[in-house]
Amino acid sequence: MMRILGSSQFDQCVLTIALVHLCNQESYVGQQLHHIYQADDSSEPTNNPWLTSHWFTIYIPHPDQEFEEITLEQGLTRGYNVEVKQINHPDQIPYTLPRKAHFVMVLKQKGLNQDYALAATGIFIRPLAVLKLDIIDDIDQAIYQPVFVKHPIIRDYPSGWEQKIRQYLNQEISSEVLPDVVSYVDRATNSDYRPPTWDEIYLAAQGFVGV
Repeated sequence: MMRILGSSQFDQCVLTIALVHLCNQESYVGQQLHHIYQADDSSEPTNNPWLTSHWFTIYIPHPDQEFEEITLEQGLTRGYNVEVKQINHPDQIPYTLPRKAHFVMVLKQKGLNQDYALAATGIFIRPLAVLKLDIIDDIDQAIYQPVFVKHPIIRDYPSGWEQKIRQYLNQEISSEVLPDVVSYVDRATNSDYRPPTWDEIYLAAQGFVGV
């Protein structure tokens, strides 16, 4: 049995910087989300499209992969490896999403210059700035490893945050009850916040917290 994701520092850091982009409305990912609403005539006018659940896809490239006109580090720093789309068919989501939660799919490149394969699915809990992922250990046997990915800038999460996440995902509490952690790492609400670069995250070697 071999886990295809999370076994390297590179994998963990790509997920961490993806979370950084998801939390920041002024990031490339945040702007993608706003563009979706501006282009969709059927959407109700809102200044906060994060109130609706979305589908985020995180691509984890091979560490030596090269791209035209941009370096891998630049692409990861800008969040170009994260895509967002509306959830048009909820039956395609393997979770029952509570209000304001977002579905996340992680695809990892099989090898240098190769295609991507499903490596994990999960949920983004934006108020707490946390990704909860089910990393695939063995896709044939349906064996998964649950992990939390935390924001690298937030040093001290509120006491009992893991329990609150479980209660929220079980729909025992609403998103309004969750501590508002994300406001500290979102330039839309904290103009003093400076998102870390890929190099800074990689040097810090942030990892996972087991569920």
